[in-house]
Amino acid sequence: MTRKEQIKSAYKLTGGHASFYDGMMTYSTLAGKAICRIVWNMDGDKNLRYLEKALSGIPEDFSGKLLEVPVGTGVLTMPVYKDLPEAEITCLDYSAAMMETAQKRAEHAGINNITFVQGDVGALSFEDESFDIVLSLNGFHAFPDKEAAWRETYRVLKKGGTFCGCFYIQGGCKRTDRFIKKLYVPKGFFTPPFETEDSLRQRLTGMYEEVCVSSVEGMGCFRCRK
Repeated sequence: MTRKEQIKSAYKLTGGHASFYDGMMTYSTLAGKAICRIVWNMDGDKNLRYLEKALSGIPEDFSGKLLEVPVGTGVLTMPVYKDLPEAEITCLDYSAAMMETAQKRAEHAGINNITFVQGDVGALSFEDESFDIVLSLNGFHAFPDKEAAWRETYRVLKKGGTFCGCFYIQGGCKRTDRFIKKLYVPKGFFTPPFETEDSLRQRLTGMYEEVCVSSVEGMGCFRCRK
């Protein structure tokens, strides 16, 4: 499948069950679509566009070592991993409950080349330069120690490897910024400080090469090479 087809198949891979979180991530349920539109100013096309950008660093024939952190429920990435049978994939999350859902999803899809690890992105247990790709979807806006997360994801990536993903950035959508400030931060869902598109580009340019940063509303997408 193409990357677009993989993303579109994310909801089908859940086996007909979707939590509120999954429905929002995949733009596939009434409640999920409502949140995407009201909070993120996203329709189905925009949702698909930012996910394509975030996952663009993973070749369709990838067969190396990949770390995803955080994996969450795995709803967005299991369709991708299903088409990468030769890859060695490690999925890490701080939440055991989220990771358990991802693990069940992988088992349901018949994916057997994934290792699941509970851990902290700010103190990864892997050796230096262990992975060819580090993927981080919707994680950095929630990490409490972002500087440690930036250091650790860089440390475990091989020279010449790809770092890619997405997360919330300030300034992309005023409506989203208000919801984040008034609701998501007080509830503890997101943790400041937050990047802007410009500050993200500046940060990554100072650490990586071949940096590509773009945004879709309040989602910042990135792909770069170490």
